Amino acid sequence: MPRRSTTHHPESSNSVRRRAYLLIQKKIASGELKAGTLISEVALAKELGSSRTPVREAAGQLLAEGLLDLSPGGGIIVTQLTRQAIRDLYELREALEVFAVGRVAQSGIRSADKDRLNHLLGETQTLLKELKSSGAAELDAEQMKRFALSDLSFHTLLIRLAANARILKVVNETRLMIRIFGIQRSGHKREELERIYRHHKAILEAVIRQEVEDSRKLLAEHIQASAKERLDEFDLWERENQLAGLDVIDPLQM
Repeated sequence: MPRRSTTHHPESSNSVRRRAYLLIQKKIASGELKAGTLISEVALAKELGSSRTPVREAAGQLLAEGLLDLSPGGGIIVTQLTRQAIRDLYELREALEVFAVGRVAQSGIRSADKDRLNHLLGETQTLLKELKSSGAAELDAEQMKRFALSDLSFHTLLIRLAANARILKVVNETRLMIRIFGIQRSGHKREELERIYRHHKAILEAVIRQEVEDSRKLLAEHIQASAKERLDEFDLWERENQLAGLDVIDPLQM
């Protein structure tokens, strides 16, 4: 019987570059790498156990995608969003998601997918019950993580059901960029969470009934409401900096 080889093949350069790409993305999504933060090739390479080359290549890809930017002082930093950039990202997200949900409503969804979407809706309902029972005014950090995951999963599943991988990729990148601004915002207040729950419930019900126009209209209104919240937060941050007599810097450095 032939002996099994124990030779360990070195990891391909593409595989290491992919790991570097995902690591930087993860650090941005979690808030570990905040807007304006300088990317350290040395630190990331050490964490990956690799040379600096795959980190540099991954950073170049993220630079092309808009998540990273060139620093005036040299080097590469996490992108600092402007008010117009936030508006543009939400408009792009609305256009793509509304198209996708219309397609899903038209074709209908399987029972298993309906159950998964209802389960995600239930996660938001559970958080609402926790807020009511605790008497807290807003979600704490741990609850916000749970909400962010269920909210992302709800929208992602709806888009995935439209069977268009390119739309899913662009929307995921768009949401990640929006998260650069939103990562350090305070937790959702109860009324915000109730609004999101109502919106998601109405969208899902319209999709299940295969009401195409209602599905599109409800999702558009939902995304527009989220955009208004983010823009209002940006305006508030900007006013606070002006009142303090400070130059406008990135909101996440406050």
